[in-house]
Amino acid sequence: MTETPPSTLPADSAKTLFGFQFVTLSRRWRKVIHAELAKAGLTDATWAPLVHLDAGDGISQTELADHLALDTSSLVRLLDILSERGLTERRVDPKDRRARLLYLTPEGHTEVARIKTHLNAVEAMLLTDLSDTEVAALIRAMEKINITVERALTQTTKADT
Repeated sequence: MTETPPSTLPADSAKTLFGFQFVTLSRRWRKVIHAELAKAGLTDATWAPLVHLDAGDGISQTELADHLALDTSSLVRLLDILSERGLTERRVDPKDRRARLLYLTPEGHTEVARIKTHLNAVEAMLLTDLSDTEVAALIRAMEKINITVERALTQTTKADT
């Protein structure tokens, strides 16, 4: 059976295929990233939270759990492990003394630099057949989709309360 190349599909057909293609690609992308980073001794449990913290030190456990798509209880044990390794620390939130914010330690920043070196190499290999212009266009499109997804999530959250 011959498939029609996605670039020649009518726009409405492309939109109906997008979700499935996106989810499938996302799973396969992560599988390759995990396998390649594992060769460097890195696991998803160790590198993903650190990279997210590097993008924004001083976030709550709830915010980090949302970014990682984990429930908070699963994240607590993981944060304990990262803290025991000296990579992260919890500090009192100056706005709410009962809450704790998460930060990378200097060792955590060093580990993130090591992770990003491996991550960048793997991602460059996965994107080798695309031009910088094509990648930039994909990023712009994903940003638009993300805004719509955030709006939908906000509406869902409001409906649940």
